Amino acid sequence: MPELPEVETVKRGLQPSMEGATIREVEQRRPDLRFPFPEKFAERLTGHRISSLERRAKYLIFHLDNGLGLISHLGMSGSYRIEQEDGSDVPGSFHHERSKSSSHDHVVLHLAGSDGINRRIVYNDPRRFGFMLFAEPDQLNAHPLIKDLGTEPTGNSLDGSLIARLFAGKAAPLKAALLDQKLIAGLGNIYVCEALWRAELSPVRMAGSIAGPDGSATPMSDRLATSVRNVIADAIKAGGSSLKDYAQTNGELGYFQHSFSVYDREGSPCPREGCGGTISRIVQSGRSTFYCPVCQH
Repeated sequence: MPELPEVETVKRGLQPSMEGATIREVEQRRPDLRFPFPEKFAERLTGHRISSLERRAKYLIFHLDNGLGLISHLGMSGSYRIEQEDGSDVPGSFHHERSKSSSHDHVVLHLAGSDGINRRIVYNDPRRFGFMLFAEPDQLNAHPLIKDLGTEPTGNSLDGSLIARLFAGKAAPLKAALLDQKLIAGLGNIYVCEALWRAELSPVRMAGSIAGPDGSATPMSDRLATSVRNVIADAIKAGGSSLKDYAQTNGELGYFQHSFSVYDREGSPCPREGCGGTISRIVQSGRSTFYCPVCQH
């Protein structure tokens, strides 16, 4: 499933074509994805201008000029494709081919761009685990999918003091706390493994142990905050991890997976200089965790 850096990459790829464009027509080719489409889905979108695109956690949010928000989740195999009205794809080379079968094109937005160019934005999803739902005007922050989300991990607000306050007193494993979307929004399995390795912290240590007795910051919480912010920033810059068939909107795959230090590297030598350990895999809450038991404490 695409993680935060992949969703951010999709947002940035869509923005030049979608922001300021008017939705001329909507083709809804099936009644549902993971969930049924909202009532009057096409009708409520048609004729409105897309004022801005936003990412919140792993959700894409399309803001319309009437205040309506369209919340989109890519699920496991969803992707957006930008096409010119003559049918040509936006240039881009594929490392692993993604689906372009029209049988998996479930929503097509026909746009009149602010630059005078007509385009189609095609949502393709072979497994149909993605979804699109509306947030009514002025109700986005109260939407059930959004209202309980925690701090974004991409800005300076995520620092050692905040992590210490969030994790203080928690007996859950550190990895589980990082994956709790009510605490920090958008972190997923891959980048949590990578951030913990960078911070030299064990995924199985008690989350509260990195906070001071009074919930204050410690060198461990400071290291973790820096590692989380940096690994997300590095992945966004690289275009995401591109596991399996994930592709950016321009058809290219990111290559951050070539920089993985621990994820999916079970049995490999730890890349930390002077460590000498071997990457191990354990299962936590049904998910594979990769870490170095020598340098991560």
